[in-house]
Amino acid sequence: MAGVYEEVPLDKMTFDEHELAYTYQCPCGDVFRIFLEELHDGESIAPCDSCTLKLRVLYKPEELPPLPDEPGDLADASAAADD
Repeated sequence: MAGVYEEVPLDKMTFDEHELAYTYQCPCGDVFRIFLEELHDGESIAPCDSCTLKLRVLYKPEELPPLPDEPGDLADASAAADD
């Protein structure tokens, strides 16, 4: 694909559990970012947050962590257990 700066395996990227996104350092100093939901939808292109570079993420769907049912589910369950 034209315009892809680099191809990076998913296991070389950093996963942010709060943001549900994978990131990878861009040469411009910012990061390439792709959200877990986008990966589950079959997307593989992670744009940089600051420049025009794009990264292709190499992954197999079975490598992905599951999507949470609702963003607050884990926090709600934890709060209910404390009552």
